[in-house]
Amino acid sequence: MPQELQGIASTVVWWGFGLGLIFGFFANKTNFCTMGAISDVVNMGDWGRMRAWLLTIAVAILGTNYLAYSGTINLANTIYTGQNLPWLAHIVGGLIFGIGMTLASGCGNKTLVRVGGGNLKAVVVFIYMAYAANVTLRGIFAVPRTEWLQHPSVTINLPTHQTLPYLLHQSLGMELPMAELTIGILLAAALMAFVLFSKSFWENKENFIAGIVLGSIVVAGWYITGKLGWAENPETLTEMAIGTNSKLAESFSFVAPAGYTLELWSLWTDTGTVVSWGIATVFGVGIGSFLYAIATKAFRWEHFVSAQDMFRHIIGGIMMGFGGVTAMGCTVGQGITGFSTLSIGAIITFIAIVIGATATMKYEYWRMMREEG
Repeated sequence: MPQELQGIASTVVWWGFGLGLIFGFFANKTNFCTMGAISDVVNMGDWGRMRAWLLTIAVAILGTNYLAYSGTINLANTIYTGQNLPWLAHIVGGLIFGIGMTLASGCGNKTLVRVGGGNLKAVVVFIYMAYAANVTLRGIFAVPRTEWLQHPSVTINLPTHQTLPYLLHQSLGMELPMAELTIGILLAAALMAFVLFSKSFWENKENFIAGIVLGSIVVAGWYITGKLGWAENPETLTEMAIGTNSKLAESFSFVAPAGYTLELWSLWTDTGTVVSWGIATVFGVGIGSFLYAIATKAFRWEHFVSAQDMFRHIIGGIMMGFGGVTAMGCTVGQGITGFSTLSIGAIITFIAIVIGATATMKYEYWRMMREEG
């Protein structure tokens, strides 16, 4: 990397680590968990943590689309907004991720939070999720991903970028920046109304804190990589995001970055592997959660209770690694970060993850009742 870009990369990485610290600290403090949110609704009819997730999405949508409207960032420069829509990959990947996170007792973010809290089961899940992500990116699992699920025959080629503002601004008679702001405000307002006008939501203020803080951190991530880290490479004379793995603007996501983290550890002495934005956020979230656990004396070692429990978590980690990469994101990567761009693919993935997790929880409840009966 040219010398003049190394300083930018360093800035991006350190910001990623710092924002990750805050994310991990507050995710642990507020018990923010997307799998738990779905479980609460399915098993108890409690919408508290689900509303926290939706509030996080609303805050992220509002802030991200304001950045786009103001010209601070360009949402076309992300992995979520391309003209090709691999709908089958989003559906299958989302379903598999939803099943996996249920088996593994939490999504990628919750896995990192639990690692920071001393959960040895989460350490195993992280390793298998990261390895599965790696082999789905470039290894044997990449074959079904690219040849079947992301094949051109099952990909819709759109005339423009796949965000709602891009697709609708002409029919609405608006310029793109105004459409980004208007649609962003309307969707965020609808989500906030559903969340904030519920009396039960205010019974636990932690849910409100989680939504505001974590949603704002996702917006900050877009600003760091899409504004501070966006520069021209003097060697290629092309603009790109400095310090990210994709060379595009990124915010928070945990499956592919977990794979990059494992690769960094494996190839530590290889000068071609460096700490990136995604890797820095992975470290940040884990350490931030650890700091909260130590500060509140909540840190404790947890382990598997049986071989069956271990097998279940290993399978869940593998499914999260494959599903998260195939769907181009997890419950945070697509469910918040991707959703904040108003990407069609992100919305499809979000729905598929919820369906996959819900179906798995229903099946497990049915099986438990059958065994007891």
